[in-house]
Amino acid sequence: MKNWYVVHTQTGLEDKVKTSLENKIANAALQDLITSVIIPTEQVSEVRSGKKKISQRKFFPGYLLVEMELNEQSYLFIKKTPGVTGFIGLGKKPMPLSQTEVDNILKRTQETTVKPSPKVIFERLSTKDLQLLQTLMSAGDQAKINEFYQAKIKEVLVDQKKEASVNEEQAVQ
Repeated sequence: MKNWYVVHTQTGLEDKVKTSLENKIANAALQDLITSVIIPTEQVSEVRSGKKKISQRKFFPGYLLVEMELNEQSYLFIKKTPGVTGFIGLGKKPMPLSQTEVDNILKRTQETTVKPSPKVIFERLSTKDLQLLQTLMSAGDQAKINEFYQAKIKEVLVDQKKEASVNEEQAVQ
């Protein structure tokens, strides 16, 4: 029976390990044992130099998902691949992911293909912080978002759920 397993890799080598595994699987004719190797990624959008950029981000850096029939041959095949440090599980026994977990990961990957998520997510502000934000900022103000990015504020919105959003008119160099 095939299940999905989480394979730990050296961070930054996920792509190299995936390619290596796929080549080894094809050369050893093990497609019946190991059917899929996936790097969980999502598309994220960000504004750089006033232009919207969409890029890929690994949401589990250092990990791959592998769909396989677990036996000694498939276990050792994956484990001996350069860049693989091991499986996630109890002791030396890899634990399969539940189908719900796999579906959620795959859904997240597919959802961001249609609508990329923002690269930076702002935390919910307290009521006190919202009041301070409203008194300090107004349309037309210049705001330094972080050390690299400045924007001209178009409007500051506060909804009834005590959330604030800032619409930026354009990036300012």
